[in-house]
Amino acid sequence: MDTQELTRELNTDNGSKIVLAVADGLGGLPREPGGPTELEAAATPNLDKLAALGVCGLTIPVLPGITPGSGPGHLGMFGYDPLKYVIGRGVLEALGIDFDLGPNDVAARGNFCTVGKAGVITDRRAKRIPTETCTRLVEKLRNIRLDGVELFVEPVREHRFVLVLRARGIEGEVNDTDPQVEGRKPLAPEPRNAASEPTAKLLTEFIRQAGEILRAERPANMLTLRGIAKKPPIPSMQDVYGLKAAAIAVYPMYRGLARLVGMTVLEAGANWTEQVQALKQNWAAYDFFYLHYKYTDSKGEDGDFDAKVAHVEKFDAEFGHILALKPDVLIVTGDHSTPAVLKSHSWHPVPVLLAADSCRPDEATKFGERDCLRGGLGRFEAKYLLPLALAHAGRLQKFGA
Repeated sequence: MDTQELTRELNTDNGSKIVLAVADGLGGLPREPGGPTELEAAATPNLDKLAALGVCGLTIPVLPGITPGSGPGHLGMFGYDPLKYVIGRGVLEALGIDFDLGPNDVAARGNFCTVGKAGVITDRRAKRIPTETCTRLVEKLRNIRLDGVELFVEPVREHRFVLVLRARGIEGEVNDTDPQVEGRKPLAPEPRNAASEPTAKLLTEFIRQAGEILRAERPANMLTLRGIAKKPPIPSMQDVYGLKAAAIAVYPMYRGLARLVGMTVLEAGANWTEQVQALKQNWAAYDFFYLHYKYTDSKGEDGDFDAKVAHVEKFDAEFGHILALKPDVLIVTGDHSTPAVLKSHSWHPVPVLLAADSCRPDEATKFGERDCLRGGLGRFEAKYLLPLALAHAGRLQKFGA
């Protein structure tokens, strides 16, 4: 019996409310030896107060030493083993823009990028072009034709778009074309098995035609594809944990992640303040709320330590309004670490704070990596976070006689 089978048997509805507030890429590193991390450098009076009252620790998103993408990082927080439920990023992006994926669909997340004369990538995100520019370029890509396939190209946000191939008999086991670093050419879409060879050939032709269409554009004169996959079956949070769950997220990918596990995706507004307002407006209707704050991750990826600190402080500033709702359990964490000094996701464990009346006190007095390291939750895999929340909310019955 795995954890989900057990919680399916033990969960009970007692009317309690759980809030999971996620600062994307929250974990960090000092920019000088012995100095503070971004979280430790930030002024976070609300989170520090919660840390002193609650219990802290560090989560391992996948396994020690494994750097997670946003998909695995979130699935773990939602109580799903990311090694069992492997979800392609294309599926998440498509669901995030309300694209209805069918059984014959293969989806990919697309990034517009900048390449030099030799075809080498000089900017993986094409200077984060405005969404309006992305929409215009997507209109051009819709002129691409592939034999035997229905093709969909949809804008997402800034440099991101979704590509969907629809045809009987195609599979989605194809490697990314994004090399994940600048200074290299885009990779070929290589199939991981024989059944996916036709898909790889179709994507190769799509990329060839796209290169011709985008050749004269600046800065978005090429594209890469990531997370090429079909939508897998996955049980809902209602089924596994007995939770009527809602998501309040601005960025499409995270809305897609929530929709994938059966959450109702609410209108989130355009910023963190409006997201917290949406929480208040929908408080009576749901048991579990997932709030997603993106900007700590994007500033970490930009390598901007000070900007990430500033966004941690903006994240903290709204917690007075969240606490005023008196959630039975409040969890604050991230889906992974994105240290500004690395400019990328990393394998480092992620700070987590759990506040509830049933918390056992620990020695943490502030919310930061050092305090979390000696916190009462210790280090544990993120897939156990939701069962801990259910226990503190009184939503799990006793196991056994």
